[in-house]
Amino acid sequence: MSQGVPLTEESRADDPEIDRDNDDSTHEIADDIAYKRLAIVNVVFVGQPGAGDREWVLIDAGLPGFAGAIKHAASERFGEESRPAAILMTHGHFDHVGSLETLADDWDAPIYAHLLEQPYLDGRSAYPPPDPTVGGGLMALTSPLFPPSPVNVSRRLRLLPDDHSAPHMNGWRWIHTPGHTPGHVSFWREGDRSLIVGDAFVTTRQESAYAAIFQKPEMHGPPMYYTSDWDSARESVQALAALEPELVVTGHGRAMKGPEMRGALHILARDFDEIARPKHGRYAREPAHADASGTTSVPPKE
Repeated sequence: MSQGVPLTEESRADDPEIDRDNDDSTHEIADDIAYKRLAIVNVVFVGQPGAGDREWVLIDAGLPGFAGAIKHAASERFGEESRPAAILMTHGHFDHVGSLETLADDWDAPIYAHLLEQPYLDGRSAYPPPDPTVGGGLMALTSPLFPPSPVNVSRRLRLLPDDHSAPHMNGWRWIHTPGHTPGHVSFWREGDRSLIVGDAFVTTRQESAYAAIFQKPEMHGPPMYYTSDWDSARESVQALAALEPELVVTGHGRAMKGPEMRGALHILARDFDEIARPKHGRYAREPAHADASGTTSVPPKE
């Protein structure tokens, strides 16, 4: 069973009194940061409201079938027919790339990802198989049914810059945060200590379909069933906690802010192996291995 560090509703970065029935709206959590929940996963908009065409960035692209919802939210926030300057990917799991090809084509937008993530975005390699034996929830149990094949957006795909600047995101830089996937990245803005972390850690128990839907605020490690290198995942969480963020936006769960969030993140970083790491399972003791060509080896099933 996945554990977590409890958080109160008051640590949410959006309005904790918001009507839950309307929680599919776009949540503005800073002047130029908003996120939209699409079923079980979030996409993030970075840019000033009304910024106009090519003056904002989309981070991640949600599940299949949500391109229309993402485009509608973008039009409402940035202007009718407004297109992003780029789509930046934290990683390429199916629930983060589901609408990527449609959006990139419709918007004629470049896609940026880490070198080690590109094989899963250009059709060369599949991720290591998920492990349905860890986490103890419906999402984990059904993970073998998730789409196994990589997407191929190679004609629009570009490398994140070597200097760690985040393309078209002034004041932001990208940080390599592997573990959940080999080329997973997070985005950090030191000026106001804002952090967009994808699935490096999450603020709900993602293994549980109930928790994923109702979003009880808890600090968790990356989704267990899809994490294939736990040592690297621990080191990534420790590196992110050391930044002392004021605001965090995760790929799953609500955005969180303030000292309570930081305290929970430090507990997760300190006690990662007890809180987040499965005690058994395919990757619990031995990671999958990858290089710039994709997955190279996978440990046997237990």
